Amino acid sequence: MDCKTARDLLPLYFDGELDRATSREFELHLDACAECRAALIELDGLRHMLREEAPRYRAPDILRARIQKLTRSSAAAAARRAPARWLALAASWVLAFIAGGALVAMWSHTTQAGQEQAQLTRDLFASHWRALAAAAPIDVVSTDQHTVKPWFAGKIAVAPLVQDFAEQGYALIGGRIDYVGSERVPVLVYRHGKHLIDVFVLPQSSAADIGKPIQSQGYGLDVVTLGGQPAAIVSDMGPAELDRFRDLLNASR
Repeated sequence: MDCKTARDLLPLYFDGELDRATSREFELHLDACAECRAALIELDGLRHMLREEAPRYRAPDILRARIQKLTRSSAAAAARRAPARWLALAASWVLAFIAGGALVAMWSHTTQAGQEQAQLTRDLFASHWRALAAAAPIDVVSTDQHTVKPWFAGKIAVAPLVQDFAEQGYALIGGRIDYVGSERVPVLVYRHGKHLIDVFVLPQSSAADIGKPIQSQGYGLDVVTLGGQPAAIVSDMGPAELDRFRDLLNASR
């Protein structure tokens, strides 16, 4: 794959829209091309900047209260003017309006929750892929858990539990600080054979946004509890290997 083709595919790869074979070919090109790796990292940085700096506006509560008051006043006036035979119809309209508003609110909440879940999973996959494309996917390189854990101290609010599972085939090789949305999170990095494994230690508020295990372009994402903290595993290991590693992390103390 040449750079021109890679640049055309870059937005599709970034959004997770390439098939597995094309993604692999694209990633092989990234391994050998520093310029395209830099373009991928720049694109991810642009997305983070837009999220953090884009203005957001929320309708004030006073506006909602005024709309509800006008609605009730209009419904009451219409009921007083209408003959008795229209009262039942007017009541049905009001009930339909209220029910419709409840359904819209429920749909909006469900849609927002779904969007937040999708965005979180995209962030986790993108962070893992960006690390794979980077020249140095690890900030602190060490197989010693007593070196990795103190490295996080002072860089984040709570240092994660760090354990090495080299005897079980999952060797600790270091850690880094990464971003999930606008949150700085610690990432523990393990290796299993030729597979690189990222363990993102997440804020409590994000834990419920992932839900069930997810597969994307041959990579898996699953949630665990690491020393009482929610975390997410991202790797291209097979399901059985991922399940075994998840059980090791869940049993960590």
